[in-house]
Amino acid sequence: MVPVARPVQPAEPGKHGVRQDPPDRRHAGRPQPVRGAVRGISRRDLRHGGWQGAAPSPGRPGAVLSARRQPGLPRAEHHAVQARRARVREGAVSRSSGYAIKAVDLGVRYNLRLTRKTTVRTSVANFVLRRPPQRFWALRHVSIELSHGESLGVIGPNGAGKSTLLQVLAGIMRPSEGAVDVRGQVSGLLGLGAGFDPELSGVENILLGGAFLGLDDVKVHELLPSIIEFAGLGDFIDAPLKTYSAGMRARLGFAIATAVDPDILLLDEVLATGDANFRAKSKERVIELVRAAKGVVLVTHDMEWVREYCNRALLLEKGRVVLEGAPDEVVKLHLDRTAEEAAARHAAALAAGIDPAALAGARGGGRR
Repeated sequence: MVPVARPVQPAEPGKHGVRQDPPDRRHAGRPQPVRGAVRGISRRDLRHGGWQGAAPSPGRPGAVLSARRQPGLPRAEHHAVQARRARVREGAVSRSSGYAIKAVDLGVRYNLRLTRKTTVRTSVANFVLRRPPQRFWALRHVSIELSHGESLGVIGPNGAGKSTLLQVLAGIMRPSEGAVDVRGQVSGLLGLGAGFDPELSGVENILLGGAFLGLDDVKVHELLPSIIEFAGLGDFIDAPLKTYSAGMRARLGFAIATAVDPDILLLDEVLATGDANFRAKSKERVIELVRAAKGVVLVTHDMEWVREYCNRALLLEKGRVVLEGAPDEVVKLHLDRTAEEAAARHAAALAAGIDPAALAGARGGGRR
């Protein structure tokens, strides 16, 4: 559970009228532990209409950007970036609107050199030769706004950045650029058994999950019977979690995540697990949350669910937004592009004398 972000007090006067904090680029794009605060947008970050630095430093809410034109950046693109940032300023410090999540120009960048195994020799060579880092954008220029009572379905191929987007919204990962404002209690199920201890029983993991959500012992014990009933694990609820199947872990995690009746619910491929009865119960629970004026962001490959139960849909490809709008329109575009890509791969495989079935089996992996 993530509490509502509080407004940040104006900065104390400094040399140029506003105290300047040094930029902190060391942790940009890396998963960070949630410390009970969401990323808001502070008045200090917006004081001059442009931001200093590339990522939020500890204690400063919000991702921060630089308003200065970067070397080599075309002037037209620079003005386009400034226009996107202006959309943040229009409503960043106002609390009168009814949105649950507002994200503008989000970007998550990885330094591929840091993600690979390096030796002293390669480190020295990189330093002496001044090799630039190989940067990879998992998300770029992603902007969304979710109102209370809306259900947003995020779809796209594997590697599109869908799970990365949820991690940023949940506060698990800091954006490298852009700003996100989350208003309300957030509960998310972003992975099968995330935060669980395999050596503990199902009941003990419920107590552990309640602690992660910020609930006290009294509240967790009040919710315990309803969580056990919804999970439907029977006698396995007292068995160690390491004996559970992936579907059983997902059922337990979903029951915990939705038991607290959060303001915002983030789900990553949860409705695709479990048997038919549990999938039906899960869908009914999500519908109840939407009807209770709760915001839901759902990553899924179930196009029928998106069409039937989501108010809006968002199509991501290669970390960028392709289309956001009515579910039928977005789903149709996704299916058409998927079919075109499959046909192109099939034709290329035949031309190269490769079995298309073997080529399809070799594909997979990547960020979701």
